[in-house]
Amino acid sequence: MKKTTLLILLSIFLLPGLSLQTGNDPYSSSRQTMVREQIRARGIDHQPTLAAMEKVPRHLFVPPDQRRFAYADRPLPIGFGQTISQPFIVAYMTQIIYPKPGYKVLEIGTGSGYQAAILAEIVEHVYTIEIVPELGRSAKKLLYELYNNVRVQIGDGYYGWAEAGPFDAIVVTAAAGTIPPPLIEQLKTGGKMIIPVGSPYMTQQLMLVEKGTRRYTTRSLMPVRFVPFTRSN
Repeated sequence: MKKTTLLILLSIFLLPGLSLQTGNDPYSSSRQTMVREQIRARGIDHQPTLAAMEKVPRHLFVPPDQRRFAYADRPLPIGFGQTISQPFIVAYMTQIIYPKPGYKVLEIGTGSGYQAAILAEIVEHVYTIEIVPELGRSAKKLLYELYNNVRVQIGDGYYGWAEAGPFDAIVVTAAAGTIPPPLIEQLKTGGKMIIPVGSPYMTQQLMLVEKGTRRYTTRSLMPVRFVPFTRSN
């Protein structure tokens, strides 16, 4: 079963010659509708985020049997017990860190690579960590074909990516029981981290962490449901 799932992932992620050109993209209309009805209509107004959501072909980041649902208003399974987040959540988490050109952003939980792709459209450098080797390799292949400003590492995201830090922002796409101290340490002063915090498989709170010169503050934004923050043993 695991081998079959990996072959499915490879068939979607390892397509040669992928391009973000949308001239012959049959999903272009669906993507525009997604942005208009699911994202703009819910208050997302950060123009770089909206432009990235309109450009990145989400259907390339989901398995073939889920492609018809790629622009639906829900998360989708991508194998190995992981999901690609609902489009609105991706947009919300992107907007809340207020990414800018020149930023260096760390993502914990690469998954399919979709969130990293959205960030790569906006910021200068994206570093992303995935603990599931099969997903990490697949996402790395696709992201490296599409972007030259993304770096992917397979490993335990709890410890961040110290040698690449500090970061202007950190995006965590898995629910942690507590906020990992190494991630706070790797935030620049004035930096922001968005992270779901709470028990696995239950409703969690999406938290915004803002780092000051002497301490950091946290703010609860909304209830969410994310897959657990997986650790290496």
